[in-house]
Amino acid sequence: MSTFERMKIGIRSVNRDDLDTFVNLYKISYQGLEDYAYTRNRDIKHYFRWLMSRDKDGFFIAEIEMPVGFVACDTNWISFFDDTRVGEIHELFVHPEWRGRGIGKELLTTAIEYAKSKNRFLIELWVGETNELAKRFYQKNGFVEKGSWGKWIRMIKKV
Repeated sequence: MSTFERMKIGIRSVNRDDLDTFVNLYKISYQGLEDYAYTRNRDIKHYFRWLMSRDKDGFFIAEIEMPVGFVACDTNWISFFDDTRVGEIHELFVHPEWRGRGIGKELLTTAIEYAKSKNRFLIELWVGETNELAKRFYQKNGFVEKGSWGKWIRMIKKV
């Protein structure tokens, strides 16, 4: 059994004290993808507060001895395309050194289960058109592309 297999991924709800952790991890996770990210601390902090205001119960952090990723699922979102409430994944990121170890899948599963608990059976998200790593991740987890808008690709999954 590898060291990672013995480590337990802890996922908990985000709270306001996680702001600085979010900012730091966000900046590390979006290196090389700045076309799709906020780059100023001030903007990232505002984004964190916005995510908290949208659906704080759907905002989660993954920890393995230290914070390694976040996901924000908004069940108050109304899809512009389906005119219905969906589980909108506004954000999902994992520290680059921890990718490929199942953390993103755990975060995604947590978000989907949360959305289902709120009777949302369509999950929607937007991913940068050149973010091939993320697109492959979502496709591997059952999402399909359903159009685009500017530099963003819309992906959905029925659950």
